[in-house]
Amino acid sequence: MGGVVDEEGMARKLWIKYQKDSVVAMYTPFLVCLASGELEIDVFLNCISQDVHFVKAFSQAYERAEDCADDDEDKAAIRKMRKLMEEALRMRDDAVREWGFELPKEIPCNSATSKYTDFLLATASEKAATPFEKTKLAAYTLAAMAPYLRFYAFISKEIQTLLDPNDGSHKYKKWIDSYSSQNFEASARQNEDLLDKLSISLTGEELEILEKVYHQATKLEVEFFYAQSVVQQTILPFARVHDNVKHPLTVFCDFDMTCTPIDSSALLAEIAIITAPKMDVNPSDTQLVRMSSTDLKNTWGVLSTQYTAELEKCMDGIVVSEKVEKFNYEGLCKALELLSDFEKNANSRVVQSAVLKGLNLEDIKRAGQRLILQDGCTGFFKKILHNLRADINVLSYCWCGQFIRSAFSSVLELDVVGVYSNELAFEESISTGEIIKKMESPMEKLQALKDILKEGCSDDREEPFTLYIGGSVGDLLCLLEADIGIVIGSSRNLRRLGDQFGVSFVPLFSGLVKKQRELLVEGGSPNWKGLSGILYTVSSWSEINAFLFGS
Repeated sequence: MGGVVDEEGMARKLWIKYQKDSVVAMYTPFLVCLASGELEIDVFLNCISQDVHFVKAFSQAYERAEDCADDDEDKAAIRKMRKLMEEALRMRDDAVREWGFELPKEIPCNSATSKYTDFLLATASEKAATPFEKTKLAAYTLAAMAPYLRFYAFISKEIQTLLDPNDGSHKYKKWIDSYSSQNFEASARQNEDLLDKLSISLTGEELEILEKVYHQATKLEVEFFYAQSVVQQTILPFARVHDNVKHPLTVFCDFDMTCTPIDSSALLAEIAIITAPKMDVNPSDTQLVRMSSTDLKNTWGVLSTQYTAELEKCMDGIVVSEKVEKFNYEGLCKALELLSDFEKNANSRVVQSAVLKGLNLEDIKRAGQRLILQDGCTGFFKKILHNLRADINVLSYCWCGQFIRSAFSSVLELDVVGVYSNELAFEESISTGEIIKKMESPMEKLQALKDILKEGCSDDREEPFTLYIGGSVGDLLCLLEADIGIVIGSSRNLRRLGDQFGVSFVPLFSGLVKKQRELLVEGGSPNWKGLSGILYTVSSWSEINAFLFGS
């Protein structure tokens, strides 16, 4: 019986699953310089000359896949793709001349290219004893080629969106146009469509093998772009070009929905519900009276619903149809004062409801230690500590700082992360239900950031360079204050409020391309500064890792 391939197709499913790995390649010095139009021509030619070896390997792999396919229609489709590769190889020099360049006569295969092509040909050359085994080898072979084709289509379209269609001065525009064309998209899609068809008959175990082949090919594609030697001045990776002695890096970040995939308030409520008695407990039998799990669940449901409805109402009162034309910091601060009152009232309702009463501190610590942080988050902090020895500070509305400390202590060394948040009040490790309120507004977060920087500064220490990572409305002032503010995720309210007061949300890759162009054309160093009204957006921690540290 065949494995399960969902309706969107195996190729699409794998591209989505491993796209964050592919996106890392966007942040290579090579692609950022190329997108800026300022990449040195010799470096560009050295890279595209390797296409000859890729095309030859693809042609051989298609030939092998055609031999393995057991369906005449499939054989014909693979044969067509192989002929397209052979045609591309014959026309290679003419195509490069059309782009405005001339390839060198001798084109040795570099090690990064060999890794990919060797892997591809090894996958295509596996021995098969039966016709069915040959069919699965055809699927594996197409899976080994799919990431290469899809990434070129993807990255060229990403770069093309950054180009001015009326400006023909970009040196690599014709190359970008070629790979973002409908013809190249059709080639990538043909490979993917056939991969989908051949995957249908595979077992669950064979689909796992196919996925591993696809993922390995993706990693080898990323390695190829990182292997391109760029000697000119570049803006990244940040950790390499930043002067950390002169301007020591200080990192700030939010916790809920930035480091975590779920809000901590919901987790704390869940702990309360799970550990609560099934029925109301007689006050004489326990030190603290607790609601039953059923009553807790109902009460929490009412609180959550009320919070969501009132937040939406508050936002609707702030965000009007008329937007400002330029960044209005003062107007934003006034609007956030209204949201601050809302957050404080919501916390007061939580205390009055007693949903947090009776929580055991040890239960909270265990939940924190078991919490799985966002993919890439832990690796980022480890690199920050090891490579840059930067200070890390978490600023959060979380009701219990001990929960945050426990979450980080399980993956990092103790006490390396400064945690600034609210706290629960405890009597002999049992929560009284009260919240010791320390951080309930964007202004309190901003003040904490300033106090931390002031405390860390001394007469003999240079001014720190600040990076803030967050994703909620409560982070807006800190994001804008930092030298680099990175918005992770897609908070609708953060975008609405930012747009209302002229905040510019720029994809990080796009922002880096612009900075790279300014760096090479105007000279000097990157001009990162706070309160510019510009925030940089990413979809995952992988992008932040790639920006700071590279592969």
